[in-house]
Amino acid sequence: MSESEVKRCGWCVGDPLYEAYHDNEWGVPVYDDDTIFEFLILETFQAGLSWITILRKRENFREAFDQFDYRKIAQYSEEKIQELLQNSGIIRNKLKVRATITNAQLFIKIQEEFGSFSKYIWSFVDGKAIQNKVKDYKKAPATTEISDKLSKDLKKRGFKFVGSTVVYAHMQATGMVNDHEVSCFRYSEVKTL
Repeated sequence: MSESEVKRCGWCVGDPLYEAYHDNEWGVPVYDDDTIFEFLILETFQAGLSWITILRKRENFREAFDQFDYRKIAQYSEEKIQELLQNSGIIRNKLKVRATITNAQLFIKIQEEFGSFSKYIWSFVDGKAIQNKVKDYKKAPATTEISDKLSKDLKKRGFKFVGSTVVYAHMQATGMVNDHEVSCFRYSEVKTL
């Protein structure tokens, strides 16, 4: 099958960066805390913006936020915060930058309580990905009962920028839910992971 014949989810078609992200990462179950945290941070900054905007700045975020090392981020000083707010390579939103530090601190607390953040977050789907049957990505839900419940629990623990829509996008990105369109070549591939 040639590249032009590959059927992908409609939301990514036409942009090489989007297509590469879709083909290699989106919807793949993620169980390691480092990657889960990276997506949590990227989703936090994405709130109110398009995902492609974040993808285009992903490497800048990685560099600015110490390779998404939550242990380091949890210790950021006011000086580091001000440095981040001057960094034109990232989204310079003061509330989101500060939320990232708070969320890193709380991420560590959850690890201490559950053994890993992965165990905590995956418990909301009983440890296995939900297999949806999305025919058209435009009709996929933006939130679900599970994302509502997870969002509420994260907020109760003090996390910021974790509304149900952000949480559901995180669940999609990290493969807690398979929302690839059923006609997409990745749907059946991701289903078996």
